Amino acid sequence: MSFPDEPEIQLFTDGGCSGNPGPGGWAYILRHAGTGKEKEAFGAERNTTNNRMELQAVVEGLTALKRPCHVELLTDSEYVRKGLSEWMAGWKRNGWKRREKGKLVELKNSDLWIKLDELIAAHQFKFTRVAGHSGHPENDRCDELAVAAYQKYL
Repeated sequence: MSFPDEPEIQLFTDGGCSGNPGPGGWAYILRHAGTGKEKEAFGAERNTTNNRMELQAVVEGLTALKRPCHVELLTDSEYVRKGLSEWMAGWKRNGWKRREKGKLVELKNSDLWIKLDELIAAHQFKFTRVAGHSGHPENDRCDELAVAAYQKYL
């Protein structure tokens, strides 16, 4: 499978909660680099965490892709970025557990990390961190959609 040098798809994601845990929302924007065509989606859960919503946004965005792509994931979540680019290989090697004080302990959100592991296998990735609430238009739009999504639970 060959991929172009430049990302074909940009996936902007955000998730958030009112309280942590509390009502939470996720959102993504998919943009095709060649055509500029975009797709937005969002959703919410009554009782969740910020990290779960950040992960859910990526899961939902990748699930929307219909074929293997070169994806640039733009996120304000260091948890998502570092999890995918640095930590996930070790968690997977350790049976989806992480090391804490020399012992293996249950990995929080392992269901979503396992799903992400399955989803990313088909794609080539570039990870880009954007600063949250900094005037980045797509990140701000995802934040707006995620917050609007969980309003029904407040």
